Amino acid sequence: MRGTWGLDPAGADGVYAGAKFCSEAGKRQPTLGKSRLLRHCEAMTLRLLLIQRAARLQQRPAFSCAPWPTLDYAAFRNRVEGTAFGLLAAGLGACHADTGTPWDWAAEVAAAASGLRWDPTALTVPEAVLGGAAFNDERGRGLFHDREALVTTDTPFTTGLTQGDFLQRLARLNQRLGWDHDTVARLPRAAWGTPALRGALWSALYAGAHAVLVEASEVEKGFGSWFTPKPEPVDDLARFGGLGL
Repeated sequence: MRGTWGLDPAGADGVYAGAKFCSEAGKRQPTLGKSRLLRHCEAMTLRLLLIQRAARLQQRPAFSCAPWPTLDYAAFRNRVEGTAFGLLAAGLGACHADTGTPWDWAAEVAAAASGLRWDPTALTVPEAVLGGAAFNDERGRGLFHDREALVTTDTPFTTGLTQGDFLQRLARLNQRLGWDHDTVARLPRAAWGTPALRGALWSALYAGAHAVLVEASEVEKGFGSWFTPKPEPVDDLARFGGLGL
């Protein structure tokens, strides 16, 4: 099923972060003159992308990567925002994470939602923020919500790429992919941290798809049996190389 991904304000009751915050995601954002591709999505920033997906697809699966259990979109948003609280409480500016765990993805989305630039040459996110004592730091809650008015299409996402620019690229790619919230994107776990894999994860979030990280042992299964059918193929990451990450 494909259609408009904007948040239906009538369905926003109970969504984490409060009705006023979520109602901002439901407002039709002004369309950029150079970005007609984004009209069907309505999200003009990566922050709003996260909010809209979680509000619209709350109980649908979003992300599966060991050792985490499968997270639905509501749980994924909560994990991202808890990470964002820690990032902002720590006073980080540009940052990156390279733990080789699912926390890297949560941190990247959290940084974008907070308006922080993701930069592999910048400071690493403290381990305490990634599920430790500084995760969900209440000192960062107000700071995160204050960012609502500060994160715009012109906010840098990564070096040389604004949030608005990156969303345009995601929109163009998704037109070719045809992904939507019924898509299960099977992605190779062995490519974790590469620009192509990160691009695939962002594409899944853009489409509201379910991103599933597949271990090498499963990728290498070339055949099935009566009891163990052949696994579905893993997505070709070459398609995500043009996103500029």
